[in-house]
Amino acid sequence: MATVDDRAWETTARLVDWLDGHHRDNDLAPEVIRLLRVLKLSEEVGETTQAVIGALGANPRKGTTHKWSDVEHELCDVIITAMVALTTLNPDARMVFTERLEHVATRSLG
Repeated sequence: MATVDDRAWETTARLVDWLDGHHRDNDLAPEVIRLLRVLKLSEEVGETTQAVIGALGANPRKGTTHKWSDVEHELCDVIITAMVALTTLNPDARMVFTERLEHVATRSLG
């Protein structure tokens, strides 16, 4: 039985395959594809920032434009985009992520 973790990485691989097909149709070089996928993170982080500002009503011209559930969705988009970018850089992204998570946890939690 597949775990949530398994399904997340399997779904990420399918997204990468789908994106690769789109980029092949546009004749983008592999190094450009890698760059675009990393840069996409900035876009998603910006959307998260916009949602936080909107949830707080921090822009007096716009007022409250978002809910905290919008922030949650944008954070998920950041995570998904990072998983896609990591998988693009390294086909064994799951191992790279797991090792890094363990490293950070050990360093932080002792």
